[in-house]
Amino acid sequence: MPFDIQVTRTREPKPRPPAGDLGFGRFYSDHLFLADHEGRGWQNPRIVPHGPIPLDPAASALQYAQAMFEGMKAVPGERGPLLFRPQMHIRRFNVSARRLCMPEVPEEDFLHALRALVREDASWVPTEPGASLYVRPTMIGTEAYLGVRPSRKYLLYVLTSPVGNYFGPRPTPLRLWVETEHVRAARGGIGAAKAGANYVAGMAAAERAKKAGFHQVIWLDQNHQHVEEAGTMNVFFRIGDTVVTPPLEDSLLAGVTRDSVLHLLREWKVKVQERPVSIAEVAEASARGELKEAFGTGTAATVSAIGELQWGEKVMRLGDARGEIAERLYRTMMELFGSRRPDRRGWLVPVDPS
Repeated sequence: MPFDIQVTRTREPKPRPPAGDLGFGRFYSDHLFLADHEGRGWQNPRIVPHGPIPLDPAASALQYAQAMFEGMKAVPGERGPLLFRPQMHIRRFNVSARRLCMPEVPEEDFLHALRALVREDASWVPTEPGASLYVRPTMIGTEAYLGVRPSRKYLLYVLTSPVGNYFGPRPTPLRLWVETEHVRAARGGIGAAKAGANYVAGMAAAERAKKAGFHQVIWLDQNHQHVEEAGTMNVFFRIGDTVVTPPLEDSLLAGVTRDSVLHLLREWKVKVQERPVSIAEVAEASARGELKEAFGTGTAATVSAIGELQWGEKVMRLGDARGEIAERLYRTMMELFGSRRPDRRGWLVPVDPS
């Protein structure tokens, strides 16, 4: 049996944010889902009004960063909201949980909770093109204990936020700085988990890049040779007639949008390689005129064109518009999210399955 969720509805509904000015992560819908774990499975599943969560100052989430999250989206459908590939997100969430010594959430219970929360706040799902309801499941260790070991108490919560495009309502191709000093994650570490610690590890370099006029950074491996990720995105390069993306290792995230893009490219008979790609190879391809386009993919970014890369003194320019393949991918995803393209792959899961 899935969770038996108790619902306490807000008595003070929030005003809806203005369409076209959502930004990313600025507004939050009326409710949260919560459940507790104290060693006997997940208990007390509930939906409550959005608000602060009490937490002991000695909680393991605060002391030892035992905290993780997932990011997914809901889009409008003709018969109600639709979740984009929630089962794959749930599996990735549980992979992160295992790596961080945290309890997994049964897939049936998790999907039931997501559906219940989005159904409760269905009116918060934006309808303007390119917008969505961002769904942020989060798990934190809550036990007050200063010894170094996994927490024995956990809180699972899910919040939702109506969002526009991560890079603004009219995004232009991104300028990215290739980071050669800091490392986001190393092999054998927690880079493949969606842990909060991975994101704070990249903030110093990202802030330095933004001050220099770049949108984000390209992360290299621990030896500063091979490309891994692009800020909050997986990254793809079109070299000649081949689209190349780094293979999944334990130092980078297995993106759901990345997987979706690979499916589409292979359906379209585009030559794709998942293989190590060095930043030197990218620079050499650019110098030869063979670097045709580059783009990043992610739940928030969808498909975002990269217009410029800077690696030390070397500047690689790719143009002021999406490349041919990035444009086709972006349009395909937008048409899917807008119910203007048949969902032949079953990626869109109804909140109300009936």
